Amino acid sequence: MAKLKILLVFLCLLNLEAQCQDNLDATALVKKADERMRGQSNLAEMTMEIIRPDWSRTMSMKSWSKGTKYALVLIQAPAKDKGTVSLKIDNEMWNWLPSIERSIKISPSMMMQSWMGSDFTNDDLIKQSSIVNDYKHKILKEEIIQGEPCYKIELIPKPDAPVVWGKILMWISKDLNNQLKVEYYDEGQELVNVMTGYDLKTLDGRLVPTRWEMVPVDEEGKKTVLTYKDIDFDIDIRDSFFSKQNMNRVR
Repeated sequence: MAKLKILLVFLCLLNLEAQCQDNLDATALVKKADERMRGQSNLAEMTMEIIRPDWSRTMSMKSWSKGTKYALVLIQAPAKDKGTVSLKIDNEMWNWLPSIERSIKISPSMMMQSWMGSDFTNDDLIKQSSIVNDYKHKILKEEIIQGEPCYKIELIPKPDAPVVWGKILMWISKDLNNQLKVEYYDEGQELVNVMTGYDLKTLDGRLVPTRWEMVPVDEEGKKTVLTYKDIDFDIDIRDSFFSKQNMNRVR
């Protein structure tokens, strides 16, 4: 009986160790995928097309980011939106509106709101929440996405984490650690948005998806397409660049 108890305890410890290792591997995969598209810092040029059943519009943008602390997005076109800037520092966000020549702070309750009328939220574009630090990660299984073997990973928010999603499912390619598909769920575990990455191209030496489609699942005919034209990784950029004082000067 004593030997049986010892065996059961040993098996439980092995199972616990395996679970911890799975979680560690899942976190490492999410971190690698996040860093692959972000780098230590980056400067990107992109377009965003907002598609609706009876109309569409396109914006040209430029963005800078550094780590997970800083991000800044500048709208360059069309003329009516030109000069609009979104800035993120740590967990705070501001918008500079040239039409009224002032900056407006975005409250945490507004992070789920649409960014510039698109299907991306303020949180999606500025990445206020950290998918690495604010979620627990678990590999569910392996699946094929767009012909690529991927790990399907579940992200559940940690208690009291400042995040907007109740759950995220992420598919990361096994060969290059690219995110190829992401599903976003609300606090009631209802699927809200699906983001899919397409058109893998080499940008600054990295083969990454260059076209991202965000589709709201309950709104037929609506989607937003974010296309990367160019991106430079690991650029030299000072922390002081990401300041409220610089929002109306950046070009």
